[in-house]
Amino acid sequence: MEIKTIGVVGAGQMGNGIAHVMALAGYDVTLNDISQDALDAAVARIDKNLERQVSREAISAEDKAAAMARISTTLELSDLGQRDLIIEAATEREEIKHQIFDALLPHLAPHTILTSNTSSISITRLASRTDRPERFMGFHFMNPVPLMNLVELIRGIATDEDTYQACLAIVTKLGKTAASAEDFPAFIVNRILIPMINEACYTLYEGVGNVASIDNAMKLGANHPMGPLELADFIGLDTCLAIMNVLHDGLADTKYRPCPLMTKYVEAGWLGRKSGRGFYDYRGETPMPTR
Repeated sequence: MEIKTIGVVGAGQMGNGIAHVMALAGYDVTLNDISQDALDAAVARIDKNLERQVSREAISAEDKAAAMARISTTLELSDLGQRDLIIEAATEREEIKHQIFDALLPHLAPHTILTSNTSSISITRLASRTDRPERFMGFHFMNPVPLMNLVELIRGIATDEDTYQACLAIVTKLGKTAASAEDFPAFIVNRILIPMINEACYTLYEGVGNVASIDNAMKLGANHPMGPLELADFIGLDTCLAIMNVLHDGLADTKYRPCPLMTKYVEAGWLGRKSGRGFYDYRGETPMPTR
């Protein structure tokens, strides 16, 4: 089937990025959230990011205007029901995702494909609670969505070939590259990336190095563009911890045990950039290590 209309659930960092690239590629996008303030902020962010692309001559002013005209917002989840494709991009908590799909089910068109932008949760398990597990799959964008070229496509055990091909066609139209992943905890990118971040937390926790030395070591010694602790702050420590818990619970291997220091930071509300403090303190002009 040809996808023309798209619904995005969640207007946060991932949701607004997904709406941005979809609208720019020519899709009619409806963005949903439970907060009007979040929707307004998302539209403003998309406008600002598109304007940045115009200033860099990556797109034209006409492209920007057309993309913005393709984006609508709604507080009513039911308004997404008749879209060809729905992408859930809500908080990385399984119970919230189940609630969203449960609320959507009575309003869905027969042909609607359901997808989740989850970074770690079982696609098969999410799909099993719906009436269309064959038309359900993982559609995992990288952050920030407009800049990152990879999209993980994850099939659940029941996902059919037509659904996969429809989503693959979208990735191609976006000018991005798809990586097909099997439905195991955290898929490919986060199965490798988040344990590395967790190990950096252990390196800090055990006093092997401080925040600055760990990040500088990986930037200069392994040619990483960001240090692992800086990257954790960018992702959000709560998201990193949630993924580590999924890995630990799903694979039952002690090598995936979340670092107690990461847990402590999350308990303190030090979630990284979005909260103003994490492994770095962002409240001043220059981020400063907190340990």
